[in-house]
Amino acid sequence: MFRYMVIADNRHRQMPLPEDLSTGRGQPLAYPEAVQLVNPTDPEHQGEVDDKYQYSCENKDLKVHGWICRTTPVGFWLIIPSDEFRSGGPLKQNLTSHVGPTTLAVFLSGHYAGKYMETHIGQDEPWKKVFGPVFIYLNSAADGDDPLWLWEDAKIKMMSEVQSWPYNFPASEDFQKSEERGCVSGRLLVQDSNDVISANGAYVGLAPPGDVGSWQTECKDYQFWTTADEDGCFSIKNIRTGNYNLYAWVPGFVGDYRSDALVTITSGSNIKMGDLVYEPPRDGPTLWEIGIPDRSAREFNVPDPDPKYVNRLFVNHPDRFRQYGLWSRYTELYPNEDLVYTIGVSDYSKDWFFAQVVREMDNKTYQGTTWQIKFKLDHVDRNSSYKLRVAIASATLAELQVRVNDPNANRPLFTTGLIGRDNAIARHGIHGLYLLYHVNIPGTRFIEGENTIFLKQPRCTSPFQGIMYDYIRLEGPPVS
Repeated sequence: MFRYMVIADNRHRQMPLPEDLSTGRGQPLAYPEAVQLVNPTDPEHQGEVDDKYQYSCENKDLKVHGWICRTTPVGFWLIIPSDEFRSGGPLKQNLTSHVGPTTLAVFLSGHYAGKYMETHIGQDEPWKKVFGPVFIYLNSAADGDDPLWLWEDAKIKMMSEVQSWPYNFPASEDFQKSEERGCVSGRLLVQDSNDVISANGAYVGLAPPGDVGSWQTECKDYQFWTTADEDGCFSIKNIRTGNYNLYAWVPGFVGDYRSDALVTITSGSNIKMGDLVYEPPRDGPTLWEIGIPDRSAREFNVPDPDPKYVNRLFVNHPDRFRQYGLWSRYTELYPNEDLVYTIGVSDYSKDWFFAQVVREMDNKTYQGTTWQIKFKLDHVDRNSSYKLRVAIASATLAELQVRVNDPNANRPLFTTGLIGRDNAIARHGIHGLYLLYHVNIPGTRFIEGENTIFLKQPRCTSPFQGIMYDYIRLEGPPVS
């Protein structure tokens, strides 16, 4: 029986049985997919939480996953050799394998994105897309061998299949072979202030023409991505024919890049785009910043789970955010007052909770929360404007209101309005869809000395509403 599931080198374990999730053996928690194992078949699972969303994975890392039968060593593996037909780009998260044993090949879903990833086909609109092929791989080992050798072998097979893409065996004329495709290369640079540097590690991709960042929710066509080397150089091969925009984002910098030029791929084309320069948004010098602009909330304080709701796989694990019930820990850690972060004193890895969630009240109702950022300004230019950059890694039926030095102001200086349907808080994610806001703050709102920016999230009908911040920066007035 296939009981041992493997998603990654550091995400593999013996899994519960399907009957362990049934009444009498499992207790459903805040939503049906999350079940606490109260009387499991195997005592080793006693008290643990099982939830298929704990095993989600980003497209860029989701090349092979599956199951091992350890009694007679046999492996069953799903290999996805290309991301070109998966929607949402390299950071889109999808389900993988879970109790069953179940293994999924997900090409399109609204998980960690919401309705923005729904595919709508208009009346009389022609639409065609090739999904796959994907590769099912079975392997075996000798009795007495380490069963995890099957995983190592599956990874080798996966790399071989990736190198073989696009396959030459599909008979469909809609599946383009290698000689029918084209390639694009170039170099991406970043100009921040007066410095021009290489876009080391940038994610660079071709996706259908659209607005800046539209690749996040694109779900009808194909996308082709790579990462730039330390010099910012990139090469994308085996691109299907068609019209594209070139998109990019660079770890360490806010915002998105899109080349204005339309990229037209024809059979056998080899387009050299030369040097491309991304100018991330900036008006003035950085006065202070919180976090790392990497499109996730991973660097912030992800607390230990309630001991009642542990999945032991994620104890002392880099993906500690995958534990169940972390949203409730905020109220326990901040029982009386909301989070206060002091620039120059606080440490975002310890003092900035990974999600601005609601406060849970005794009568099973919820209350919005207001976080404070305290900082000193030795000099204020009252005739100029300051800029607050707020990069959001995820939002779920939330609203961000910004006030400066007056938490009770009737009208906020800025509000996003209702944003986000990612549901990443409930589904153990650390990001969803990326959002970036730019807030103008008149110098007259500041004083010399101690200042406070209030970040209020007022919407509170569910425990899963809230915001995950990626990065926050306050810029001074432009320097002439």
